[in-house]
Amino acid sequence: MPGGRRKQRVSMADVAKLAGVSSQTVSRVANGQSGVVESTRELVLAAMRELGYRPNSAARSLRYGRFNTLGVILFGLSTTGNSRTVEAIATQAAAEGYAITLIPVGVPTQDNVLGAFTRMGELAVDGVIVIIEVHLLDAATVALPPGVHVVVVDSDAGDRYPVVDTDQADGARQAVRHLLGLGHPTVWHIAGPAESFSAERRAQAWRTVLEEAGRPVPAIGRGDWSAESGYRAGLALPDECSAVFVANDQMALGVLRALHERGRRVPADVSVVGFDDIAEASSFLPPLTTVHQDFAEVGRRCVQALLAQIGAGPAAPGTDLVPTHLVVRGSTTGYRSVG
Repeated sequence: MPGGRRKQRVSMADVAKLAGVSSQTVSRVANGQSGVVESTRELVLAAMRELGYRPNSAARSLRYGRFNTLGVILFGLSTTGNSRTVEAIATQAAAEGYAITLIPVGVPTQDNVLGAFTRMGELAVDGVIVIIEVHLLDAATVALPPGVHVVVVDSDAGDRYPVVDTDQADGARQAVRHLLGLGHPTVWHIAGPAESFSAERRAQAWRTVLEEAGRPVPAIGRGDWSAESGYRAGLALPDECSAVFVANDQMALGVLRALHERGRRVPADVSVVGFDDIAEASSFLPPLTTVHQDFAEVGRRCVQALLAQIGAGPAAPGTDLVPTHLVVRGSTTGYRSVG
């Protein structure tokens, strides 16, 4: 610089002065927020370009009016479904030239959800993918802010938002019909948490298939998706159980351990089916028969649905279901009557 002086950093106030607007208006434009008249937005962007103002991640958006970043809000990364869905979303977003910003919400309250959306606005994202349980989204205390490009995953909220999800019910139907087709008189079920949408969809389908087949419906077991909870539920299975459908593979792993400790052979004495088809499922002892979820396809459809909104405006509510399929391995076999 002439005289050895460094060029002074351009401030938001400088942009506001040149554009003839308030600093708050400049902030809303920089963060991609609604509520700014289009002519005013263009005026502010022109002032930013003229002064060389580059607000954080909004730098590349000045020419195109976009940030090339997608937000992901979710309630926990501990479950296989959530972590693999986020991985798939990140992979597809990168293929489309977008980065992702992840904000976990520890406690799903209205304030925390709105706070997450506010934070997303500050970080400058073009749209948001919400991985949320149906019972939380349906609760009167939790609602998504209007005017936001949003796609919801793992929910029954298709009457209000665009939803992408695995076909939970059909996957469960395939599992139960497989076991009945092997001649088992009925099928026990170890479900996930009662507040989980996917767990309830799988449990409802299990019950419906048994009822339609005229089979007894055993008392349902419960777990929290962990192998330890599956182990405890496996210890509680009655001796007459010859087949069990477990709501995820991690719990199925615990069930296998419990049955082994009880001296019950899998599949000779008890057939076991899981759900998810995690990478380790084929290495269980015995290799686990399970329902395969296509997390990559879920991620692809989420990102494409959100980008379609960003390009063409809000989408109509509805649910896009990704098919599942049963992977038969060594943990299931034909029924053998005892005695």
